[in-house]
Amino acid sequence: MKRLTSDQIFESTHLSHDLIGKSVRGGMTTIGSQATQFVLGMASTMVLARLLTPADFGLIGMVTVVVNFAAMFKDAGLSMATVQKEKISSGQISTLFWINIFISLILGICVLIGAPLVSWFYGKPELTTVTAALSASFFLSGMSIQHAALLRRHMRFGTLAFIQIVSQVITLAVTILLAYKGYRYWALVGGTLTTALTRALLTFYFCPWIPGRAQKRTGVRDMLKFGGHLTGFEFINYFSRNMDNILIGKFIGAEALGLYAKAYQVVYLPLTTIRNPINSVAFPVLSKLQNSPERFQRYYGKIVFTLAFCSMPTMAFCIMFPEELIRLIFGEQWLGMKVVFRLLAIAGFTQAVTGTRGMLLLACGRSELYLKLGAVGALLAVTGFCIGLYWGITGVASSFIVVSFVPQYPMFKAAFRVTPCTFHNLVENCVYAFIISWISVLLVWGLTFWFPYSGPVAILCTALLMFAVYISLFLGFPSSRNQLMETIEVIRANRKVS
Repeated sequence: MKRLTSDQIFESTHLSHDLIGKSVRGGMTTIGSQATQFVLGMASTMVLARLLTPADFGLIGMVTVVVNFAAMFKDAGLSMATVQKEKISSGQISTLFWINIFISLILGICVLIGAPLVSWFYGKPELTTVTAALSASFFLSGMSIQHAALLRRHMRFGTLAFIQIVSQVITLAVTILLAYKGYRYWALVGGTLTTALTRALLTFYFCPWIPGRAQKRTGVRDMLKFGGHLTGFEFINYFSRNMDNILIGKFIGAEALGLYAKAYQVVYLPLTTIRNPINSVAFPVLSKLQNSPERFQRYYGKIVFTLAFCSMPTMAFCIMFPEELIRLIFGEQWLGMKVVFRLLAIAGFTQAVTGTRGMLLLACGRSELYLKLGAVGALLAVTGFCIGLYWGITGVASSFIVVSFVPQYPMFKAAFRVTPCTFHNLVENCVYAFIISWISVLLVWGLTFWFPYSGPVAILCTALLMFAVYISLFLGFPSSRNQLMETIEVIRANRKVS
C-alpha cells in the first residue's frame, strides 16, 4: 500500500490515462472492500445485538439523526469539487482544508450547545451527554476531508478500502469490548469516535500533505459553487431518508426506533454492497458514452440487468424468511421487528434498480432535473411517513413501500425524456430477474413445509439452496441465459472505452 509523495499530490497529467480501466479496477477493488465490510458489519450486528438492547440502539439512533444532519454540511461538497476539478493547486486545496476545518468546528460547537435541546425534544435526559460526546467527531473527521479527496482524485481505491476496513475492525473491537464491560449505549458512542479518529490518522499517513495558509484569488469560488449545489441536493435527500427515524423516535419511542433502525440497516446493507461498486464502475463509462446514444442505452440496460440479477433474489429471500433471518442475525429478543423487516424488504425489492435514475441523469449532465426530482421524492416520502406514523412502525414501513413504488414511473418517464434510454429498456432488463427470483424463493419456501428445519445451519443451507435454484433456472431458460451472457460481454467490451 503506497503513500502519496509530495510531488504526486498536485500532479494532474497522469489522471486522464486509462480512465475507464482505472474505474473498472477501482470498482473491482470496491466490490472486495464492500464484501469485507458487509461481513464485518453483519458480525458486528450479530454480536452487539446480543450484548445490547433495542433501547440502547434506539437512544443512539435518536442522536444519530441530529448528528448526521449536521455532519452533512461539514464537507460542503468540497471533497467532490477537489476530485472533479481538472487541475488543482496547493493554494486551492489549502484554502478548502481550512474552510472544512472552520465549518467542522462551527458544527461541532452547535451540536455541543444544542445537546440539551436534543434531550428535551426526545424527553431523554441521558441524550445531553451522549450528544455532547459525539460533537467531538466533527473535528476529527473534518480534518481529513481534503486528504481523503486527494486519495480519491488519484484513484487510490485500494488505499481507501484499506483505511475503511482497518478502521471498521478497530471500531468493532472497541465497541464489543465496551459493550461486554457493560457500558451499554456508550459502547456505540465509543465506536463512533474510534471510527473518526482511526480514519483520520490512516488518511494522514497515506496522504502526508501539510496544508499551507488559506489564500485569496485561487479560483476557489467556482469550487464552492459546485459544492453548494451538491450540498443542496444532500440537504433535501437527507430528510427523505431520515424523517422516518425522527418521527418514530419522537412519537413512539427508543425501543421502537431501535427495532425499525436495525431492520432497515440489515435489509439495506446487501443492497448497498451490491449497488455501490457497480455504480462506481458504471458512472464513468456512461459519462464517456453520453454522445453515443445506442451504446449508452445498451450499457445502461446491462447495468440495470446486473443490479436486478444480484439484488432481487436477495430481497425475495428476506421477504419470505424474515423470522429465520432475525433469529440468526439478532437473536430472540428482536423478533418484534419481523413484520417491519418484511415490509422494508418489499420496499427494497427494486431499490437497486430505481436508484440508477440519478446516475443516469448526472452522466448526461442533467443535474438540475436530478435536483428537482429529488425534491419531489423527498416531499412524497415525508408525507407518507407522517401518514403512516398513525399505525406505528408498521405503518411507517408500509408507507415506505408506497413511496418506493408509486412515483417511480412518472419520475423515470421524466428522466428518459432527456436521456437516450426508455422505460421499455428498463423493464426488459428486470423482468427475468423479477420472475425467476419469485419462482425460486417460492419453490424453496414450499419445501420447508415438507422438510421442517431450525437453527442457523438450516437457514444458511436454505439460502444456498434458493440461490442454487435461482442460478439453475436462469441458465435453464435460453432467453435469460442469453441475456446474462450478453451482459457480461457488454461490460467487458466497455472496459476498453476511451
